[in-house]
Amino acid sequence: MKHVFIINPKAGKGKAAETMRPQLKEIGARLGVDWEMHVTSRAYEAIEFIKERAAREPDEYFRFYACGGDGTVFEVANGVYGVPNAEFAVIPLGSGNDFIRLFGGKSVFLELENVILGESVPIDVIDCGNGQIAVNQCSMGFDAEACAMQIKYKRSPLFTGETAYIAAMFNRFLTRMGEVFEVSLDGVPYDDEGRRYLLCAVANSRWYGGGFMVAPRAMPDDGYLDCMIIRMRENKFQMLPVATQMRKGEHLGFPHSEYIRCKKVEILAHRDSAVNVDGEMSTVRKSCFEIREKALKFVLPVGHTYDTVRAQWEEDEKTNPVQFGVHESKIKVKKEA
Repeated sequence: MKHVFIINPKAGKGKAAETMRPQLKEIGARLGVDWEMHVTSRAYEAIEFIKERAAREPDEYFRFYACGGDGTVFEVANGVYGVPNAEFAVIPLGSGNDFIRLFGGKSVFLELENVILGESVPIDVIDCGNGQIAVNQCSMGFDAEACAMQIKYKRSPLFTGETAYIAAMFNRFLTRMGEVFEVSLDGVPYDDEGRRYLLCAVANSRWYGGGFMVAPRAMPDDGYLDCMIIRMRENKFQMLPVATQMRKGEHLGFPHSEYIRCKKVEILAHRDSAVNVDGEMSTVRKSCFEIREKALKFVLPVGHTYDTVRAQWEEDEKTNPVQFGVHESKIKVKKEA
């Protein structure tokens, strides 16, 4: 197996390549690892590189490492997706690193040797209907608008990924809050002919935005999307507790909200709206998100905690199962509300 390290040139304060190279030389010699390094030259170049590199040696098996933040994870995952002789791993050198929180967090994944010695497992992905996939979360509404604003704040040295998101949320609270969407889950209308929403998040894993646990019951290998829908209240100040509760994943009982599992989510916006795909932003009127089961191989490092997380999840599913799909009785209530 060839180990290929894809490095964001801005990661590690621009010194990721020179920091990692001596470590790789030492570990490679000691463990007999066949490794190489590729520093990306522009946005999305990693996707092209991975597909070309794997196609060049179709009889070889590759492990591609995303060495950077969530943006690098997005690129490497999209590069590996659909490539039969490749899997992906993560070396977290960014400010957010939300996707890996479920598997043990940054400290576990920063142990380079443990990631190299790790084994891959199949995980689900979100097909975004535009040629892209997401491994973590997609969303539209207040959080996506804040994510778009977060990108601007992150350019300032005064903000980390987490504080930039908080500042962006405050900005959007003051300037743009509440979007009219028509939502359907597995082809069943959720809201008749459209409502005003705070957000609609579609999750494969639990955290986004630098530590907000929007989908506390999500698992990336259960074959379902976890959809968090929060409708707007008349007074936007009544929505303020959501952000605080979402930091800890304690918002599922918030009024005007529902947490539903399904296979496919379609969202039609009544005006141009931001859509977040694993932190990558664009503006759309319509989005479609669909689960692709066990479509990607992801490397769990030695020392990961995913087995413990999964055991707890299985217990929670027995005692407090999540709703699957839209209930007809709830559609009637929405129409009458």
